[in-house]
This record gives sequence, C-alpha cells and structure tokens, in this order.
Amino acid sequence: MTNTADFAAIFVTLYAAHSVGDHWVQTHHQACAKGAPTIAGRLACLRHVATLTITKVIALAALALTTGLTTEPLLLVAGLAVDAFSHYWADRRTTLARLAEVTGHGDFFRMGQPRPGTNDAVHLGTGAYALDQSWHVGWLFIAALIISA
Repeated sequence: MTNTADFAAIFVTLYAAHSVGDHWVQTHHQACAKGAPTIAGRLACLRHVATLTITKVIALAALALTTGLTTEPLLLVAGLAVDAFSHYWADRRTTLARLAEVTGHGDFFRMGQPRPGTNDAVHLGTGAYALDQSWHVGWLFIAALIISA
C-alpha cells in the first residue's frame, strides 16, 4: 500500500470504529455521567475513552490482518493517544461548550436543547452533538495522519 492508501484505510477504519465505539460500546452510565464535574464523572469519561480506544485498536488490527497494512508502533500509539486525549477533553462537555462560546458558536451549541423544565429535545439532533462529532472526526483525521506518517 502507498502512504496515501494507508492514510485512507486508517482514517476510514478509525471513523467506523469511532461510530461504533461512541454509540454502541459506550454504556448508558458512561454517556450520562462522563460530563459530571466529579471524580465519578472523570472516571466514567476515562472508561468510555478506554473502551472507545480498544474498539479502534480491534478495528485497526482487523484492517492489518485483512490487508497486510503495517504501521510504525510508536506512530500508532501516538495517533491513538492524541485521539484519546482529544476525545476525553471534548466529552467532559464543559470544555467543548466553552470552546463553542469563545469561537462564536455558543448559539449553535445550544440549538435543540430542551427548554428549561421540559424534555422536548429527545433526539440527538442538537448543535452540541453536531459540534461534538465534528470535533471527534477532525481529530480522527489528525490521528490517521500521525499513524500513516
């Protein structure tokens, strides 16, 4: 494989594994607790990021086994570490909310949130979700660049 093909295969694999890990592997408890400003919240977020990273490792191993792709171990660890750190940072929730505010995206971040005292946004179509997922995909791109370098 060429570096370009390696990058493409790694990015697609990380993207697919991210989607599975962020939505199917993450437990309900982790999803609800990971943003809490407590030790329990930080631990829930760490457990989520750990299982998400394991999901990505399994997917990359499957890619390697079926295509013969090889990567430099140090670059693989570095790429996964950058991805894991960026995911943890965003999933603590207040960090991404603050970034949205300072970049002028606060209104979009709050779009679709329930009004006070109601539960009228029972879907995932919120600005916060869109900014969260786009943040993660951007870092998947960076991780794939690191791993395939």
